[in-house]
Amino acid sequence: MNNDDTTSRLTARFSEALAYTADLHRHQRRKGGEIPYVGHLLSVAGLVIEGDGTETQVIAALLHDAVEDQGRDGETLREISTRFGADVARIVEECSDTDKIPKPPWRPRKEAYIRHLETVSPETILVSLADKLDNARAILRDLRKDGPSLWDRFNTTDPQDHLWYYRALLAAYEERADSWLVAEFRLVVAEIAAEVSGPSA
Repeated sequence: MNNDDTTSRLTARFSEALAYTADLHRHQRRKGGEIPYVGHLLSVAGLVIEGDGTETQVIAALLHDAVEDQGRDGETLREISTRFGADVARIVEECSDTDKIPKPPWRPRKEAYIRHLETVSPETILVSLADKLDNARAILRDLRKDGPSLWDRFNTTDPQDHLWYYRALLAAYEERADSWLVAEFRLVVAEIAAEVSGPSA
C-alpha cells in the first residue's frame, strides 16, 4: 500500500467528510429498524482504518453509499470530487453497484458487481471488503436475534441467494486482497451459512 496519504493521522479533510456524510444521510435508516444509517458508514470507515487504509480510503468508506443512496444524476459524485478529490470519487464510484433509478433486478446487478471487483483498484477493494464485512456482521447479528424473518427486509427473501452472493464476494476478495479482513469475512459468512442450515440432525 502506498504512503501518499496519512495512515495513522486523520486531518481536517476527514473531519469535513464526517460532517458531510452525516448531513447527506441524515434521514436514512438501516433496513428493518430505526438505527441511523450513518452507523454503518462509521463502522465501514473504522474497518478501513484498522485495515491500514489511507485517509483517502477512509473518506471514501464514509461516502461509499452516497452514489447509490443519494446520487442525483451524477451531482453527488461531482460534489464529492470537488470537496475531497478525484481519488475519493473514483473509489466511491467503483464501490457502487448501480446509479440507476429504479435499480436493476437483484441477481444480474449482484453478478455484475462480482465481475466488477476483478477490475477495480486495490484501494477500492479494501473499502468494498470493509463494507461487505460490516453488512455480513449485521445480517448475522439480526439473524440470531430475529430469525428467518430477517430476510423479509431485503429485495430477495431467499437466504440461499444471499449465501450465494456473500460466497461469491468472498472468492473475489480472496483473489484480490491479503488482509485480516478477508479471514474475518470468511468466518462471518460461514456462521451465516450455519444459521441458515439450522442445527445438525
